[in-house]
Amino acid sequence: MSVIEVRDLRKTYSGRTVLDGVSFSVDEGEVFGILGPNGAGKTTTVESIEGLRRPDSGTIRVLGHDPLRDGAALREQIGVQLQQSQLPDALKVWEALDLYASFYAAPRDWRQLLDEWGLTEQCNARFGTLSGGQKQRLFIALALVGDPKVAFLDELTTGLDPQARRNTWALIKRIRDSGVTTILVSHHMDEVEELCDRVAVIDRGVVAALDTPAGLVQRSVGAARMRFTLPAGAADPMDLVAGVAGVSEVVRDGDRVSVTGHGEFASAVTATLAAHRVLVTDLRIDRRSLEDAFIAITGRPFDH
Repeated sequence: MSVIEVRDLRKTYSGRTVLDGVSFSVDEGEVFGILGPNGAGKTTTVESIEGLRRPDSGTIRVLGHDPLRDGAALREQIGVQLQQSQLPDALKVWEALDLYASFYAAPRDWRQLLDEWGLTEQCNARFGTLSGGQKQRLFIALALVGDPKVAFLDELTTGLDPQARRNTWALIKRIRDSGVTTILVSHHMDEVEELCDRVAVIDRGVVAALDTPAGLVQRSVGAARMRFTLPAGAADPMDLVAGVAGVSEVVRDGDRVSVTGHGEFASAVTATLAAHRVLVTDLRIDRRSLEDAFIAITGRPFDH
């Protein structure tokens, strides 16, 4: 069941078209990613869905509500973590949670959120003393204190070190596992590949592509390739490898073999060769990435 429906969204600023017919839907319980170059219209799209910005035309329904007409009712059911989130340095962690809880008619117990998000020891710490990872955990807790059905997370891991990013990914998976539908705007391709069920690529004000991360890669940049060297005297593996699921082409040049395919073909080829005791050397797998797909879709490199 769709919890978000966006149809033919349009917006212009000073005669410049920012959104030019954006349409997509988000299913209940999924992590839905939004990618796009700077200035592509993704922030305007998300802020329109949240009710923070008024589109020129088009329709938006979030949990059956119009974000502008039914803003008060909708705000009780969504949680938002903005890209530029900030709090006063002197504000204590518990004070921030208590304040945000007061905005809702039926909030969650913020003391429970402290424990769930690993902030119990920082309960009395002031915001300005928190590490980057601790601040992100607090922002997530603030987005969830209203017990939302939909959470919007915008550039959640920007500026974090690799370990803090990985820890934040685990938190987002916990949000998904709790049944909360999540909209994730990110500048990190590996993050989107790891977390998102589906991804909308917004470019020049339109949805240029929408699919699973793997689907975007396959349809945009095609097959991956693996290469290996056969040992001296090895039987010809061409027919053996060609019959493996996902393999589309096998080319042999002397003792070098190149195999092209889709999906998990590389693992299947490796297992098949091992089962027939063909011990290859110099095995290399050239995997296509979501960044490759992004460049193919938009015609320009991703702005990190």
